[in-house]
Amino acid sequence: MINRQSIIAKYSPPIWLRFLIIILLILGIFFRFAYLDRKVYWHDEAYTSLRISGYTKTEFVQKVFNGRVFAVGDIQKYQQPNSEKGLINTINSLAVEDAQHPPLYYVMLRLWMQFFGNSVAITRSLSAIISLIAFPCIYWLCLELFQSPITAWIGVALLTVSPFHVLYAQEAREFGLWMVTTLLESAVLLRAIRLGSKKLWGIYAVTVALGLYTFLFSGLLAIAYGIYVFAIERFRFTKTIKAYLIATSVGFLAFVPWILTIINGLSEIQRTTTSTQTRQSVSVLVSGWISNISYLFADFWRYEPFFRDLNLPVLRWGRFLIPLLLILVIYSFLFLYGQVGKRVWLFVFILSGVPALAFILPDLIIGGKVSLRARYVIPCYVGIQLAVPYLLASQIITSKLITRKFWQVVMVVVISSGVLSCAVSSQAETWWNKSSHANPQIARIINKANNPLLISSNYSLNIGDLMSLVHLLDQKVQMQLVIEPSLPNIPNSFSEVFLYNPSKEFRYQLERKYKLVDVFQYSRLWRLEQKGT
Repeated sequence: MINRQSIIAKYSPPIWLRFLIIILLILGIFFRFAYLDRKVYWHDEAYTSLRISGYTKTEFVQKVFNGRVFAVGDIQKYQQPNSEKGLINTINSLAVEDAQHPPLYYVMLRLWMQFFGNSVAITRSLSAIISLIAFPCIYWLCLELFQSPITAWIGVALLTVSPFHVLYAQEAREFGLWMVTTLLESAVLLRAIRLGSKKLWGIYAVTVALGLYTFLFSGLLAIAYGIYVFAIERFRFTKTIKAYLIATSVGFLAFVPWILTIINGLSEIQRTTTSTQTRQSVSVLVSGWISNISYLFADFWRYEPFFRDLNLPVLRWGRFLIPLLLILVIYSFLFLYGQVGKRVWLFVFILSGVPALAFILPDLIIGGKVSLRARYVIPCYVGIQLAVPYLLASQIITSKLITRKFWQVVMVVVISSGVLSCAVSSQAETWWNKSSHANPQIARIINKANNPLLISSNYSLNIGDLMSLVHLLDQKVQMQLVIEPSLPNIPNSFSEVFLYNPSKEFRYQLERKYKLVDVFQYSRLWRLEQKGT
């Protein structure tokens, strides 16, 4: 075991691998910035923009869902920074209605948009830029953990073309930043443990605070790291444990203001997260977990719902990679356990295991589907993206020719699958990580009308979906929005009147006066016509 670790630590990447990594870095950067505005600016991103505007959802509904006719441009001010609301209002909007999302990313994005503009591409570009910081962070983390440059470079290579990370690098959400803070916090912790410097422990305290202010589930990292530190110190109160406890406490103390905000907003958090509490069958949960793991490396077979006219069976066959990728991940953990010291494999196991179990066990015991949301278990995926590069690095430099060639083929297949996935998804208007899938097609139908009016209500998820739709509608479109059970007083001055995602009762009331023509599948969009026409 020691000899293998010593060999891989001294081994430098061969020229062909260095050349491959350079190409992958270029591709990874390209995929993160290309077509930033192509995919639908979906429901959750629209809520990001609402928070950036400084308005709360309640204020937005009061000002817009009042039965008056608004131009699209009038509604867009609630999707961008404006002179009426400042940075404090952005923080307050989160504190009042969305306290489970700490403010760091939203503050950064607000300032970014004030300087550079509020187009979809510019809004998402901050996440894309932040995602680039993950490259040196995973390199550093691999070096701290394995002392192996070749493992570090392969880790970078896999991350650059990971479809999962590329997708979230192109979203106006905080999850790309959370990936960076997770990698940085992990690397700083390992270095602080190794060198014992007070300065490093101080930096670690800062990374704890940054992680918590980025995403609430960073608290699980503190638990995982605590278990790790106590385990490697054999549960003795050593200087390392003391330093860890002090640094972690300082990080949490810095987060106390938002902890108080969370406590004050518990009822609102409970209300807004009820959709995650729907019980799922074990088979659905297991299938979802496996699929999410596979998306770290490939997802090109998911193209069919998003390219309806494209018939490429060869892409559909890619789903057969799912069990193979699962085997690769499982084997990488087993290999790691058998080949490296306890300090190394224990870190990877705990980093992956604690966040995963924190969501899996409640979903199995109490009921829910939080564990199916891949973005919530990013620390778990960091562990996977440490184990797999170590396996590949170890095997492609082995002295056994057949073994070496086999694992070189495996690495090429995994990397090629990632590149293909990124290439396919980059051309799509939407992908598996987004809802609001129908909005681009709905917007095209409405935009074709000469003088259209769009009617809708606050039914179901309409508020977020309508904010998403606003980014796709032409300026000529007018909107009339109401709070159910109120009905709109529809003017007669429009060439076409459309109804967006009505409730059954809302539709029934309108059918008393109008004929409703279904113009889009799944009853998402209707056209209102006078009876008798």
